[in-house]
Amino acid sequence: MSAEAVTHLASVTRTSEQVAEQPFYIPMTGPSARPRRSLKHDDMFIVLDSHGDIGASAGGPDGLFHYDTRYLARLELVLDDLQPLLLGSNLRDDNSALTVDLTNPDIYRQERLVLQKDLLHIVRTIFLWRGTAYQRIGVQNHGDARASFELTLLFDNDFADLFEVRGERRPHRGTGTGKLLGSTDVLFEYRGLDDTERTTGLHFDPRPTRLSVNAATWQLELGPHESKSLFVAVSCNRPIAEKPARFFRGLLAHRREMRQSTMGAASVETSNNIFNEVLCQAMADLNMLMTETPQGRYPYAGIPWYSTTFGRDGLITALQMLWIDPRVAKGVLRRLAHFQAKAVDPLADAAPGKILHEMRGGEMAALREVPFAQYYGSVDSTALFVLLAGSYFERTGDEKTLIELWPAIEAALAWIDGPGDPDQDGFVEYQRATEKGLANQGWKDSYDAIFHADGQLAEGNIALAEVQGYVYAAKQLAARCALRLGKPDRVRKLEAEARTLAERFEKAFWCEELGTYALALDGKKRPCKVRTSNAGQVLFSGMIREDRARLVAADLMGPHFFSGWGIRTVAQGEVRYNPMSYHDGSIWPHDNALIALGLARYGLKHSVAHVFKGLFDAATYMDLRRLPELFCGFRREKRRGPTLYPVACAPQAWASATPFTLLEAALGIEFDVVRSEIRLRNPHLPAFLNEVILRDLRLGESSVDLRVSRHGDDVALEVLRTRGRIQVSIVLAR
Repeated sequence: MSAEAVTHLASVTRTSEQVAEQPFYIPMTGPSARPRRSLKHDDMFIVLDSHGDIGASAGGPDGLFHYDTRYLARLELVLDDLQPLLLGSNLRDDNSALTVDLTNPDIYRQERLVLQKDLLHIVRTIFLWRGTAYQRIGVQNHGDARASFELTLLFDNDFADLFEVRGERRPHRGTGTGKLLGSTDVLFEYRGLDDTERTTGLHFDPRPTRLSVNAATWQLELGPHESKSLFVAVSCNRPIAEKPARFFRGLLAHRREMRQSTMGAASVETSNNIFNEVLCQAMADLNMLMTETPQGRYPYAGIPWYSTTFGRDGLITALQMLWIDPRVAKGVLRRLAHFQAKAVDPLADAAPGKILHEMRGGEMAALREVPFAQYYGSVDSTALFVLLAGSYFERTGDEKTLIELWPAIEAALAWIDGPGDPDQDGFVEYQRATEKGLANQGWKDSYDAIFHADGQLAEGNIALAEVQGYVYAAKQLAARCALRLGKPDRVRKLEAEARTLAERFEKAFWCEELGTYALALDGKKRPCKVRTSNAGQVLFSGMIREDRARLVAADLMGPHFFSGWGIRTVAQGEVRYNPMSYHDGSIWPHDNALIALGLARYGLKHSVAHVFKGLFDAATYMDLRRLPELFCGFRREKRRGPTLYPVACAPQAWASATPFTLLEAALGIEFDVVRSEIRLRNPHLPAFLNEVILRDLRLGESSVDLRVSRHGDDVALEVLRTRGRIQVSIVLAR
C-alpha cells in the first residue's frame, strides 16, 4: 500500500472497546513515509521501502520474515551518515528481484562541499532464494574527479513474532544476542520461550573497513567513472560454517527455477495492452505467492500479514485458477487433506473432518499465545474443499488423485452433516469454541461483519448464506465423483441432500421485502435482513431459482451496491454501511470475481461485463496495475481513481487471481474430459477487449491455442492450433 493512501479513518471512529472486541485486529497508526515493496520465496518474504531499506521510516511492516518471525528489523544504507536520494525503484516483471537506483546528496565536511550531488549512481539489487536475502550494492562515480566517501549499512534485529509486528503485546519474550564472527560476518541469536533457537547471519563481501554488531562501513575511493560492488547476504537459521551462494549464481538459479515452475500453465494475450499488464502482474504475483510444500505448490494468501497456508484463501485461489492451471488445485487439496483435523481441540476450533483455516510457525503460535499453529476456525473451508475436489476432477479427470482424496472428502462431508450442523436443522453454522478464536468464521471475519437490519450483531450459531451455497455445490460435485467411483447409493444420498438444502434455503433465507437473500441466520434462526454481497456468492453455487437469481443480480448491479469500480460488500443505506471498513461496504476483487461466475452461470453476461470493466478500470489506477486485497467502496467520480484501503495486503492471492476469473466468466469456459471438448458458453467480451488469445489451454494430454474476437455483442472463435485429440465449441444457451 502506497504512502499516499488514505489514512484508515474507519479505525478512528471505532471506540477502544469495539477494537478490543476484535482479536488480532491490524492497527493503522499513521501513513509510512515511503512506499513499500515486497518479495517472497517459499516461506520467506521481505518488506522494504522504496529506497531498499528496512526500518528507515516508521509506520510500515518492514522486515525480513521467515516462518512468521522477523529475522531482520533494520537494514539501512547511508552515505557519510546521510540518506541517499531516490531516483527510482522497480520490481522485475516476474517479481524475482527489486532494483533501486539512488544517488548522493551534497556532502559537506567541515562546511566545505566535498562531493556534489548526483555524481554517484548507487544501484541496490535484492532477491530472496532458499532462506537467504541477497543484496548487491553497485556504486559508480560519474564525476570527473576522484570521489572519497563512506558507505554504511546499519542493521539490527528483534526476532519479533509476526503477531507482535501486527500489534499484539507480549508480557514476556525470549533472550537475544548479537556477536561478530570474524571480519565479514555478524550473527544474531534468539532463544524463544518455545525453547527454539533462531539465528540471523549477515555476510559481507568484500570485508568492511569497520564492522560492528550493528553496522558495516566501507571507506571507498572511486576514480572518474570507476565502479565497485558490495554484497551482503542475510540468512535465516543457516549453519555458521555454511556460506551463502555467490550473488549472481544465486540470482540466475532463482530466475531459472521461477521459469520452470510456471511452465505448463495456459497463457493469455489480449488486444488491450493495459489489461495485458494487469494479467502479467497478476500472474507474476501468483507465482511469487506459490510456495513449495511437501504436498505440492500452495498459494500463500498474501503479504505481509497472510504469507502462510490459509485454507479458504488457497481453495478459492485454486478454484479461480482451475481453468488456467489445475495443478495448483492438486497441491492445495493434497496439503489440506494432509492437515485435515483428526480430533476435537477447542482452542484450535478443530473437529474430525474439518479443513484448516490457517497455520503459523512463529513463537506465539507454538506457545498457543495465539491459537493459529493449526487453526480450524473457518466455517466454509470444509465445504470449499469438497467443492474444489469435485471441480478439479471434472476439470482434469484425474481419478488417481480423486481416489487418494476420497477419504478426506468423506470425512469433510461427515463434518458438514455432523459437528458443522450442531442443531441438525440442515444448515452449516459456526460459533467459536473459545474466546481466543475468531468471532466470525466466514470470509467476512471482522467482528462487526454479521449483523441485523438495526445494526445489532448476530449471536449464537450463525448460518451464512454463501456457506449453504458452497455446501450445495459441494454435494452436487461429490455425487458426480461418487458416480465415477461406482458408489450409486452415495450418489443418490448426496443428490437428495443437495435438493433438500436448496428447498430449505429458499424458505429460510429469502427476504421478499428486500428482493434478495438474508446475510445469515442467527442462533435463534432470525434472518439478518441486510443487503450484502453474500447473496451474490450464492449465485456462484447455482443453488437458487432462476427468477430469484435475476432479482439478486439486478439488486447487485444497482447504485447502492455497484460503486462504478465494483460491487460493495454491504449496500449503501444499510445501518453499518461504511465504505472505509474492512467488510461493511468496501470492495473485494475476489468477491466480485465469484459473483461474476454466478452471473455467468445464470446467463447474465452483460452484468459480468459491467463488473469486469469496473475492476479493470480500478486496476489501471493501482500501483503496478496490481489489484489489492480490497479498496474503499466510495462512489466512482470522474477523473479520479478509487480510494485505497491502507492496510490491504498487496499482493493477495485471490485478488491476483481475479482478472483470470473475470475472463473465465466472460468467456464461459467449460471442460468436458469425457468428450475431450472445451466449450465457451454464451461468450461475451467487455467493450475494452476486442480479442483474447489463449495458448496451451490444456485438457488431459491435449491442448489448444484459440482466438476469441468481439463483434458487437457477438464473438467469433478461431482455433489456431491443436495438439492431441481436442475440440472447441460455442454454446449459445444456459
